[in-house]
Amino acid sequence: MAAGATLGEAGGGAGTALAVFGVRIVAAACAFVAQVLMARLMGGTEYGVFATIWVWTALMGHASTWGLSQAACRFLPTYRATGAVGPERGFLAFGAVFSLTAASVLAGLGAALLWLVPGLVAGNHAGPLLVAALVVPLFALQDFCEGVARGRNWTLLAVAPPYLLRQGLIMALMLAAVAFGAPAEATVAVACTLAATALSLAIQATLLLRRLRAERPSARARYPWRDWLRAALPMALIDLAGSGFNFVDVLVLGFLLPSAEVGAYFAATRLLQFVVFVQYAASSVTAQRFAAAQARGDRAELETLVRRWARLTLLATLATGLALVAAGPLLLGLFGPDFREALPLLALLVAGHGLAAACGPAEDLLTMLGAERACAAVTVALLVAAVLLTLALVPPLGLTGAALAAALVTAARGGVLARLAYRRLGLVTPAFAR
Repeated sequence: MAAGATLGEAGGGAGTALAVFGVRIVAAACAFVAQVLMARLMGGTEYGVFATIWVWTALMGHASTWGLSQAACRFLPTYRATGAVGPERGFLAFGAVFSLTAASVLAGLGAALLWLVPGLVAGNHAGPLLVAALVVPLFALQDFCEGVARGRNWTLLAVAPPYLLRQGLIMALMLAAVAFGAPAEATVAVACTLAATALSLAIQATLLLRRLRAERPSARARYPWRDWLRAALPMALIDLAGSGFNFVDVLVLGFLLPSAEVGAYFAATRLLQFVVFVQYAASSVTAQRFAAAQARGDRAELETLVRRWARLTLLATLATGLALVAAGPLLLGLFGPDFREALPLLALLVAGHGLAAACGPAEDLLTMLGAERACAAVTVALLVAAVLLTLALVPPLGLTGAALAAALVTAARGGVLARLAYRRLGLVTPAFAR
């Protein structure tokens, strides 16, 4: 590929990434308004219950695809580049059925455990958790649909339904439920999440199937499922651990501190999502392009993509983070007067993500180019370190200890993965390294 073509593709990708970021920002605004409304309606304790249960629901839903959602961004571009239609058809069918089945089994086991052991969780958690068990399979299937759309470069179809439509529906349904007399409790909020997930999934799956059927040539499906799972399982560990980096502080705090304090910290993490969205937008555009460039053997294009996107992502992360901290008092104050105390926590969390962004897209490179097992090992080890560091720092420092632990481990993860990408792939990922 000519250099001009490469840069042109990168520039077009920047436009797509900007569109994705715009969708996520609008979605985040909807989610933020929804969180503020729920915090105001439910109060600190009920809001803390809902926040904890939502974190567990998201983690279980992501984990239930066993990495096949992430693997779609690797296998589908590769199959398209090599003309392997049979495996492509097989992957689409296998991934959807596997994700839905695995999530249903996991949710069923969890619900059965809650039913058989009534005292396993606090009384105000049991009802919302049983409703959340119904959300997990739908969440997993939507996660797989998102991966398929990303793998086919239908990026807006990937992100708009789960992050814009679903969030908007949660807010609208919660307002409607309370208006019609439903109690402003965590159980009602989770039920609204269930309905919103089902509706957004139905729309996304319908549009995705329509596009796939319109372009898919006739061929017999092939199912090399061992190859898929061999690559996907390390990606599942990476994804679960990566989600854990975003949620482990909240989860640990849920065991150590009262729900009202967890709610304040969770509000800071919700604002942090604006920074996380920058990386997500870049990854949505570039991960599958890394895999396609590798499949074509185009090293020059690969290096150009890495260099360009590392710098763009860092600059966008810094700009978003600084703006977020500046607006933090106003945004946190919308949750309630006491929530403004979380501003130093937000600043620490933003700093950690800024340092990680400076290390470049190492994780995507490792997972897309065949070094997913090494990446998984490092990520899981650092997640364990995050748990231990959080447990060590929260007793003496409280919420500040949780934020400091999260920031330190996030930054360390970026640096370690960048070093691993250089050693395993020979690619320099830091934003301004020569």
